[in-house]
Amino acid sequence: MQLYNTLTDLLREARGKDREIRFIDGEKDESTVSFAELWDRASKLLGSLQARGMQPGDELIIFSKSNESFVIAFWAAVLGGIVPVPVNVGISDEHRLKLFRILSQLQRATLFTEADLLERLLEFSRKRDLDDITALLESKTALISDSESSLSGEIHESTPDDTAFIQYSSGSTSDPKGVVLSHKNLCTNIRAIVEGCHWTEDDQSLSWMPLTHDMGLIGYHLSVLGVGMNHAVMDTNVFVRRPLLWMSKASELRATQLCSPNFGYKHFLKLFERKGLPDIDLSCVKLILNGAEPISWGLCEDFLNALAPHRLPRTAMFPVYGLAEATVGVSLSQPGDEYSRIIVDRHSIRVGESYRELASEHPDAVSFVRVGKAIRDVQIRISDDNDQPLPEQTVGNIQLFGDSVTEEIYGDEAATAELFTSDGWLRTGDCGVFADGQLVITGRQKDIIIVNGQNYYPHDIEEIVARLDGLDLNKVAVAGATPKGGQTEEIIVFILHRKSVEDFLPMVAPVRDLIGEQTGLEVDRVIPVARIPKTTSGKVQRAKLLQSYFSGEFDAVVAQLQPEESIAGAFDADPLIQELEQICREFAKERVIGADDNLFEVGVSSLTLTEIVLAIDEKYPGKLDISDLFDYPTLREIAAFMKESA
Repeated sequence: MQLYNTLTDLLREARGKDREIRFIDGEKDESTVSFAELWDRASKLLGSLQARGMQPGDELIIFSKSNESFVIAFWAAVLGGIVPVPVNVGISDEHRLKLFRILSQLQRATLFTEADLLERLLEFSRKRDLDDITALLESKTALISDSESSLSGEIHESTPDDTAFIQYSSGSTSDPKGVVLSHKNLCTNIRAIVEGCHWTEDDQSLSWMPLTHDMGLIGYHLSVLGVGMNHAVMDTNVFVRRPLLWMSKASELRATQLCSPNFGYKHFLKLFERKGLPDIDLSCVKLILNGAEPISWGLCEDFLNALAPHRLPRTAMFPVYGLAEATVGVSLSQPGDEYSRIIVDRHSIRVGESYRELASEHPDAVSFVRVGKAIRDVQIRISDDNDQPLPEQTVGNIQLFGDSVTEEIYGDEAATAELFTSDGWLRTGDCGVFADGQLVITGRQKDIIIVNGQNYYPHDIEEIVARLDGLDLNKVAVAGATPKGGQTEEIIVFILHRKSVEDFLPMVAPVRDLIGEQTGLEVDRVIPVARIPKTTSGKVQRAKLLQSYFSGEFDAVVAQLQPEESIAGAFDADPLIQELEQICREFAKERVIGADDNLFEVGVSSLTLTEIVLAIDEKYPGKLDISDLFDYPTLREIAAFMKESA
């Protein structure tokens, strides 16, 4: 593939190809935009933005529920030299607060959104007495419905070193950091991805990843557009509500290129194992890129084995590694090869030590999936804590160098300086090792928690918990780690508590409920601890708490907490409510959901709520949709609604 100078050049070349983007918003709700039409519609939207006075270098925050609107707005900004800033709409208070922080941080920003979203943002900002934010929302918003234009805008010819867009890290953060990506960064990485995956214009891609996520936007829109292939973008909420549609559409479209982080396979399998997909043929699938969060060998095996009868090749599973600071792609496996792993002693994966291999049945054995070799124009080195390179098979810190690596964090000189070593290599914050020439990710230097492909920062969640009466930041530590044999990361909240477990019990539910309400995250454990270990400089040593947890130090306490968390008492007298309560217990981990509990306030994630609704729909087809929960948020109200619609 040729190396384009700018994204504008890439789209200019693509518009001459007889290809299209398919937007999937439901099983029978689809629209298509040809590459030529994309250029025309983006040019006209640019005309509308320029009529508002927007100029090259201004920032356009794209905050939309519609993938089609998002794509048109993104390219309109690019064509005008305006800097697009994708932000996930989300459902929690923290998502809104993150948008507000970004809006305040950017120098010349306009918010591009739908009228109903703007109204909710204004209502939220007014309730919080955020007068400055309210003023910005009222004066710096362009509504999608008001942005039609019959005149094309004036194309701005960007240079390779100009900022193409700003990529804010996913998840919740009190101080969002915008990774500035130049046209050179993007075009370099796009070419490397296309060549490394062996993509051609005759391929067909299908992705349900959000376009606000680097894999969704760069990997499965910009890169596939660059090579000139037809591609389909499924609304992420559609996948969450109807995960089986992912593979149904893959079969229908004869898709050759798919992608999903770890949680997507798990979410798909939960419903697939209950309902199946009898009439699909997946022999067309060449690659399923697997990245964005730690890769579970066991889950990959479950997924491949489950779909083997539908002719999904084992060679389709394609582990990759990347991060926003390196645009997206860093390492790729070899197309056509079966994915592989190393099995090592969990106690030998410390920085500066050589790992020791073990048999899989050994109690200290842990598996790590190989994620391939560095892509074109990226160099990877493994270094010690003093940034000195280490030999192969020695665990260390992963550092990067190359033309796809960012040069700055937006408006933050300190964060930018911290990101790089003295000799100019990017610190990824991840730890890993080279095994047989392939990169293996062994963990994180930072304390970032990765849930459903999104990054969350422990200190943000700790600040939320500290709002509860009797708690403060000195008494709370939040950590995440994948337990042995686990498939996804657990979130554990440690709380300083020196009294009895009985005195601690009333605190468990409020902690879970508050975190669920504010972030949409589901807490696995809330554990009282006699002390929270800290360094001499006062930093919380979350790794030590996790080490104690996994070594069994808190098992007795967890056992004492278990009965209170899992026993709900008698079921409701209504047989339908009894069934609904039983379904909730199947999916809500250790949370107990009673007939009159508000489902949005019981500390379960939106993904779990979706799984509950899917299970209800399986038993009572067509009686309940996920949107009905907003009008009927308790099991008693749901039961009454279902009876009325019978």
